[in-house]
Amino acid sequence: MADERVNRRGFIKKSVAASAGAALALQSFEEHNLLAQLAQGQSDASRPAVERNTADMPRGNIKDLSLSRIFLGGNLVGGWAHSRDLIYVSSLVKAYHTDQKVFETLELAEERGMNAILTNPSAGPVINRYWNERGGKVIWLSDCAAGRDVKEGARQSVENGAHAVYVQGGIADAAVRDGKVAAIGEALEYMKQLKVPSGLGAHDLETVKACVAAGLEPDFWVKTLHPDNYWSATPKENRKAFDVMAPNADDHDEFHDNMFCRNPQETIEYMKGLKQPWIAFKVLAAGALHPLEAFKFAFEGGADFICVGMFDFQVRENAYIARQALSGELKRQRPWCA
Repeated sequence: MADERVNRRGFIKKSVAASAGAALALQSFEEHNLLAQLAQGQSDASRPAVERNTADMPRGNIKDLSLSRIFLGGNLVGGWAHSRDLIYVSSLVKAYHTDQKVFETLELAEERGMNAILTNPSAGPVINRYWNERGGKVIWLSDCAAGRDVKEGARQSVENGAHAVYVQGGIADAAVRDGKVAAIGEALEYMKQLKVPSGLGAHDLETVKACVAAGLEPDFWVKTLHPDNYWSATPKENRKAFDVMAPNADDHDEFHDNMFCRNPQETIEYMKGLKQPWIAFKVLAAGALHPLEAFKFAFEGGADFICVGMFDFQVRENAYIARQALSGELKRQRPWCA
């Protein structure tokens, strides 16, 4: 037993030493690389404009905008994280996404062929800095949610360079729930006067149905879509219209910031009848699903584009998975509308 203990102890010491050596070697390489960059004077101001490799990422059009089939969502950039019971996550996300980190994320996305971001009017200044300082070309779609005044949000967004605008899903859901569909129509008409593609968003399918019934004709739809087979999904018998707009319930089996498309199959079936381009969002159910499953589900379900919140370290993998899904045989029933 003594020999065995000695041998084990020796093995552990050797393993730790080897690990430490590898770590030191890696650190040395990273330090060497950093010193080389500093020696070349490669500051942020002098960095070359991002190289864009967009040829292999499929695209579609919303009016005159050519958009990659997958592009960035802005919740993680802005700090609006859906984190279930983890109350610190939004603060963590905000702390992580300095302006420089946002620039790096946008550059990585463009390098991987993802050429757009959908986010809030408050992101206008950092997006403009990215365009001006880094030579970025990312297309900005704004949700116009500047408080509850969506018209003002649209005006601010277009003045700051937004290429497209839409009525944010939460605003539209609340309006339909409260019997104010006419207000959505007024906002859409105002947006169209701004001469950029104008859309309507929704979490709940009832919102889309009400807008269609009212004769509203957006240039595009922004509607949630994700499978409902993940662990934290609200049990089917407890799902209610507009529950995504309700306060988080204390009951574990009721809605608690955990489900954003309560009826995916019905959504897929209904959206087949709409001819305008459809941007699907919350396709990962706010991090509950793996992209391998979720991206294919969204494209096969009829989405023309998917909007995906992602950190910089997720960009490469997400772009690869999306390209693989789009290059394979998709079992779509809805024709591509963009």
